This record gives sequence, C-alpha cells and structure tokens, in this order.
Amino acid sequence: MALAIKICGVTTLEDAWMVQDAGADALGLVFYKKSSRYVAPETVAQWAGRMPPLLTVVGLFVNASLEEIRRAEFLCGLDRIQLHGDEAPEFCQAVGPRAIKAARVAQADDLLGLNRYPARALLLDAKVDGAYGGTGHAFDWDILRRFEPDAPLILAGGLNPDNVAEAVRRVQPHGVDVSSGVEAAPGRKDAEKTRRFVENARAAAVAGA
Repeated sequence: MALAIKICGVTTLEDAWMVQDAGADALGLVFYKKSSRYVAPETVAQWAGRMPPLLTVVGLFVNASLEEIRRAEFLCGLDRIQLHGDEAPEFCQAVGPRAIKAARVAQADDLLGLNRYPARALLLDAKVDGAYGGTGHAFDWDILRRFEPDAPLILAGGLNPDNVAEAVRRVQPHGVDVSSGVEAAPGRKDAEKTRRFVENARAAAVAGA
C-alpha cells in the first residue's frame, strides 16, 4: 500500500494549492477555535469550486458536537472527519465511515482500547499537557512495536522533513501527518519544507517496499 501524506493546519486557499503541488495526498483543516491554525467553516465554504481537485480534505474537530461536525461537513465538502479530542467510540460510530480517530500517546498504556473505535484510520499524535496536537513534539515510536491496530495507522507528532524518513522506516505506517514541521509560521506552510517532507517520506516508503 502506498504511503499517504497529509499536511494539516492549512488556513489559506493558496497553501491548499501548494500542498497539492508538493505531491501530498490530503490536507487538514482545523475547526478548533483554540488552535493557532483555526479556520472557520464559513471561510472554507468561500473556497468552493476553487479547491485543489486531487486532495482528500480532512476536517479536524476537538470535542465538537455532531451538529457542528455535520454543518462543517456540509459547508466545506469534507471527505474525512478527524476526531482529535476525547470522543468515545460511540461518538465515532455516530460520525460514520468517514471518521479518523486521533489519540495522544506518551506511553504504551495510551494505546489500550483504541481498537474499540470503528474508525477509517487511527492517527497517533504526541501527548502534551493542555494541547490537542500541533505541538511539534514527537513520542517514542518504539511504543508501537507491539501495537496491532485494527485500522490503518497514521503517524503524527513532531514530524518534519529531517526525521520523516526514519519515522517511515521504523514505524511503517499507512500514512504520515505533519503540521508545525512544515510551517513558516503557525497556520502558514513553507513550500520548500512541504516539498522536502513529501519527497523524503515517499523515498523512504519506496525503499522499504
């Protein structure tokens, strides 16, 4: 299976096109108001008809209501719903087959119970107190050696152009997700960093195939 690459925290239409030009597969839109990468669904709705046609569009939510998610899904034409908060398996079930469940990981115990989520994929991010992602911190990838997820695994947390190849080789995930590691400033992506991230991730995936 080819490695999927997602660039998260996109806040402008310009950066959305840059992400596609860099060769990524998906972009993430953060609909969490406390994030420095927040973008309003109404803003994204204004991009209708001008979004890059080849990207999977993922909406990221943190402890949002089902009504909030459905509204953003309708306004923005989301392909996937990333649940990045403390949502229960039952909520994931209610969201439906587009759901990606994110979990914050610091130790092996944080992986317990994740297979109870009926998710399209599991995204593993670093656990940092008071934050729901986008911190630039990584977790110990060796924790995953004995983890057997029932859904495809997406690796996140502290990835950047310089370490993504090692991450792909060691973890062999189905996908990788980056936000702060390819930024010029919070919410604004750097084209060169994004291009290098995609190239390095793809090269490692091909070498390990």
